[in-house]
Amino acid sequence: MSAAGRWIPNQHGAWAMLTVPYAAGVLLGDPGWAQLPLFAAWLAAYVAAFHAQQWLRLRRLSRNPRAAARHVRPAVVLGGCTAVLGLPLAVAYPWLLLAAAAMAPFLAVNARHARVNRERALLNGLAAVVPACGMLLVALRLGGGTLAEGLAPALVCLLYFAGTVPYVKTMIREKNSAAYRKGSVAYHAAALLAAALLNPWLALPFAVYLARAAVLPGRGLKVPVVGAVEVGCSLLLLGFVVAVYG
Repeated sequence: MSAAGRWIPNQHGAWAMLTVPYAAGVLLGDPGWAQLPLFAAWLAAYVAAFHAQQWLRLRRLSRNPRAAARHVRPAVVLGGCTAVLGLPLAVAYPWLLLAAAAMAPFLAVNARHARVNRERALLNGLAAVVPACGMLLVALRLGGGTLAEGLAPALVCLLYFAGTVPYVKTMIREKNSAAYRKGSVAYHAAALLAAALLNPWLALPFAVYLARAAVLPGRGLKVPVVGAVEVGCSLLLLGFVVAVYG
C-alpha cells in the first residue's frame, strides 16, 4: 500500500457525508474565499480524528506496537494542518470556536467507541452524522447566512445521512438481519413523512431513499455498487436542498 493509501481513511462512505452538507451550506449562502481553508481544515480534522481513533483502538487490541504507532504520524501531521488552517479563521471569526465546541461531544462519543472497539455500533455512526450535517450551518454562516436559514436544510441532511447508517449495514455487515432491514425501512418511512412536512418537494428524493432501503437489501450488490448508489443519492439530496432552500 502506498503512503497516501495508509493516510487516507478507508471509510469511503464518509466523504459524501463530509462534503454534501458543507457544499449545501456554501451554495445556500454567498460563496467566499474563507470557506476554502475552512473546508480544508474540516477534511484534515476528519483524517486526524480517524487516525487518532485507530491509535486508541489498536493500542489496546493489537500485540504489535507498530499497528497502532503507524497512525501517530498522520494524526499529528493532519492535526497540525487543521490548526494551521483553522486558527487564522478562528481569529477572524471567533464564533467558529463555539461551533467546534458544539462538535466536541460527538467526537468524544466516536473516540469512546473506538477505544472499546465498537466503531461499527449504530450509535457511533449516528454520532458522526450530527457534526457533519452541522457543517451546513457553519458554511452558511461563513457565507453571510443565518442559523435560522440553515436549520431546515441541515435537518434534511440529517434525515438522509442518519438513514444511511442502518441502510448501509443492511447491505454489508447486517445483510442477513431481518431486524435491521425492518428498522431501516421504518426509519426511511418516518424520514419521508418528516421531509414532506418540511417541504412537499422533498418527498420526491426521500421516496427514492425509502425505495432503495426496501428493495436493494438482499440483492447481493457488490460494495462498489452500493457506494455508487449512495453517491447518486447524496447528489440528489444536494440538488433538492439547494433548489428548495436556495
